Amino acid sequence: MLKDAFFTVYTKFKLHFYQEIFQRFQHREASLTTTETFCVESIQALGSPTVNEFATFMCISTPNAAYKVNSLVEKGYIRKIQSQRDRREYHLEVTQKYIDYYNISISYMSQVMDRILERFSPEECAKLEEMLEIISRELMPEIELPGTRRDRE
Repeated sequence: MLKDAFFTVYTKFKLHFYQEIFQRFQHREASLTTTETFCVESIQALGSPTVNEFATFMCISTPNAAYKVNSLVEKGYIRKIQSQRDRREYHLEVTQKYIDYYNISISYMSQVMDRILERFSPEECAKLEEMLEIISRELMPEIELPGTRRDRE
């Protein structure tokens, strides 16, 4: 039952995001492909990765990653920032254009979080937070995000 409940919540978050995206694209053509959306979401989650770090994380070749990055730069969703340490290296950053796109899903998550805080006691919310941190840190070791406790150790 826990598995079903978790899957249902995850599915509802995805479906809400898809609804919002399609509603926005009803009157104009979508500018990001599904693959590009996954790429830019990964770049945002990774912090400010280099093209090589992005390629390594996505398990794709560096030339393939560079092709995807260049497409996203051309469309205005990411920019390349030259490294201060190594002038040959560029870090990838999302642009305001992508943040506006991304806020579609963030606003719904915030709305659900507000409902959680209203519905449950502070103790229950603290327990949920503790459980989510354990899930992230211990039960999902395959994915490391910048700024997580493991990243700081």
